[in-house]
Amino acid sequence: MIESTTFRRVVASVCRIALLLLVIILSVWAFGIRMPGRNTSTAAALNDAERVLRAELVADVQALAGDIGERNTNTPAQLNAAANFIETSLSRAGLVPRRDSYELRGQACHNIEVEIRGSRPEALVVGAHYDSVLGSPGANDNASGVAGLLALARRFAGKPCGHTLRFVAFVNEEPPYFQTEEMGSLVYAKRCKARGDKISAMISLETIGYFSDAPGSQKYASSGLGFFYPSKGNFIGIVGNTSSRTLLRAAVSAFKKERKLPCEGAALPAAISGIGWSDHWSFWECGYPAIMVTDTAPFRYPYYHMSSDTPAKLDYDRFALVVSGMEKVIVELAK
Repeated sequence: MIESTTFRRVVASVCRIALLLLVIILSVWAFGIRMPGRNTSTAAALNDAERVLRAELVADVQALAGDIGERNTNTPAQLNAAANFIETSLSRAGLVPRRDSYELRGQACHNIEVEIRGSRPEALVVGAHYDSVLGSPGANDNASGVAGLLALARRFAGKPCGHTLRFVAFVNEEPPYFQTEEMGSLVYAKRCKARGDKISAMISLETIGYFSDAPGSQKYASSGLGFFYPSKGNFIGIVGNTSSRTLLRAAVSAFKKERKLPCEGAALPAAISGIGWSDHWSFWECGYPAIMVTDTAPFRYPYYHMSSDTPAKLDYDRFALVVSGMEKVIVELAK
């Protein structure tokens, strides 16, 4: 009789634990994983405007990762060359770039910003870091993000939206500056906060040029996430912390409306590995809503942080669809 009672208590305890786990899983799915909009399963063919965009992306990635190459504070000439290239590219689009500079152990470092004034003071910031990790030319990480940034800035030049638009190329995102006080985007975000800037949203473009249709090509920081997301790396991801959930869902919905490329979203705790791995983290630190657009970097890209991260590795057709889709996202968010 005692053994039977003990057994029933054990079974009841196990059932309660299982029920609690089920409730947690369903809550995470409902709150952070289930996204609005109807997804597409395949990439669309490029239209004429997207073919023009593709050519721009090829040229800008080649300029940064092919012609200039590795660019960080260990290679200051190349880092400055990248800053000059970005500044010149923005000027040629009819924009007026501004250097938001700071000193790092005697070396001048520059965030580069352009602003397109809207009818309202709230700003939507689109950012990408232009430095590369030590020993890498950084084609995907993150010449792809900068090329996307430049392409988007060209398309919004002279076309004010409701919100003010800022396009910012950040310096010093990579180690040893990553998530430190010396990270370029954190310096910028803190200055925004100190001025009292009203930033309604920040979008970080981070490694957005690599895709694969091979089974098993997509990995995740947590094996449990594989139950909810594809095993093929053929989609673009949009991720954020739980505080940025509203912004994230609006971005995912707007991207899916175009039906250009599969898109997956996640609003998850920042403590999960990979969720805060770019410049959007800096804006979280200052209390601003921010999201990252990414091909998921090390969870998919076999050349991540390697000398083999070269321009030829990128899928420029799907890369162009990402940038084309993000143009529509910005239009929706900036209304």
